[in-house]
Amino acid sequence: MVARQEDQARLRAGHAGVSSAIDANIGTTPVREELRFEEAALEGWMRVTVPNYEGPLRVEQFKGGQSNPTYKLITPRRSYVMRRKPPGQLLKGAHAVEREAKVLSALAKVGFPVARIYGLCTDDSVIGTWFYVMEMVEGRIFWDATLPEIAVAERPAYFDAMNATIAQLHCIDYQSIGLGDYGRPGNFFERQIGRWSQQYLDDADAGRDANMDRVIAWLRDNIPAGDETSIVHGDFRVDNMIFHPTEPRVLAVLDWELSTLGHPLADFAYHAMMYHMPPHIVAGLAGADLAALNIPSETEYSTTYCRRSGRTEIPHYGFYIAFNFFRMAAIFHGIKGRVLRGTASSAQAAERAKTFPELSEIAWSLTRRVA
Repeated sequence: MVARQEDQARLRAGHAGVSSAIDANIGTTPVREELRFEEAALEGWMRVTVPNYEGPLRVEQFKGGQSNPTYKLITPRRSYVMRRKPPGQLLKGAHAVEREAKVLSALAKVGFPVARIYGLCTDDSVIGTWFYVMEMVEGRIFWDATLPEIAVAERPAYFDAMNATIAQLHCIDYQSIGLGDYGRPGNFFERQIGRWSQQYLDDADAGRDANMDRVIAWLRDNIPAGDETSIVHGDFRVDNMIFHPTEPRVLAVLDWELSTLGHPLADFAYHAMMYHMPPHIVAGLAGADLAALNIPSETEYSTTYCRRSGRTEIPHYGFYIAFNFFRMAAIFHGIKGRVLRGTASSAQAAERAKTFPELSEIAWSLTRRVA
C-alpha cells in the first residue's frame, strides 16, 4: 500500500452513514502497541539499503489496511511507506510481502502505475517480520465510489481511467517481465475456490456460516469451461488507487497482496463488484442512481473493458461476480479470525469482520440469479 492523501474531502450528506467508517481509514495514527518494532533497527537498514537516505526517522501507522500493517516513514527530506508481515501466528501463504515487492518491481519496468520499491528485507532479526519499503506517492484516493468530490461532468473520465488501467494490466506479457513463476496458469477457479474454502474451513476461531457453505458447494459444481491467464491484481477497487491531484489519471495501484497469475475476467469481475456492493462494506455503488451521478452503467463499463482487451463479451459473467463475493467473504472471515486472535493489523478490523455474514448472504443470492 502506498500512502493515501491524509486530508480527504468529506462525503456528501447523503452518504453520512458511511463517512465515519471511511474517515477511520484516512491518514495516520501513532503505531499501535501490538504492532510496534525497534525503529532504530529499521533506520539502520534504511541507511544501508535506501538510496540517498537521510534521517532522523519518525514512524506512524496508516489507519487503513486489514492484512499487512502499513507505516509512514517520515524523514526531514521525504517520506516512505513500509509494508510488513504482522507479528504472531499466520495462516500458511498469507501476508506474503515478498510477492508484493516482486510484482511491483516487475510492473514498474513496463510503465504500469505502481510505487517504486527501495528494498525488501527477509531477515526477521531487523524488526521481527519481513517487510519492504517503497516510495510514497502523493495524490487523491476516493473512498466513495460515487466520487462526490468530483464534478458530475468529470466523473466518466475517472471511471474510464480505472477501466483503462485494469485492461492495461491484463494485457501485459507476464513472461517478458519475469513473472512466469508468479502463479500457476490453468484451473484458476478450481484452485481459488479450493484455497479460499480451505482457509475458511481451517479458521475455526471465526466459525462457520450456512450461506458460505452453500456457496462453496455451488461454485464447485458450476465452474465454467475454458481458461485464460494474465497478471491479476486481486483487489482492484477505486480506493486502492492513487489518482493525480487534479487529473483523471491513475498514478499508482495499491495493495498487491492478492495478486497472482490468474483469470483476467475474474479480476475484472472483482472490480465490477462495485455495482453490487453496499457502500458501507467497501467502496460500492449498490443503490446509487448512476444516471443522475453520471456514472457509466455496469453494461457500459464492461463493454468498454471488452473493447480494450480485445473481447466481444464476457461469458459466465454472473458466475464471476458470485465467485468474487465468495472470495471477499472468505477474506473478511479471515479478518474476523485475526480480530478474535488479537492479530488484526487495523483498528477498524472488527467493523469489517461484522459484515462477513452480509457478504456471504449476497454471494448466495447471486448464485440464485445465475441458476
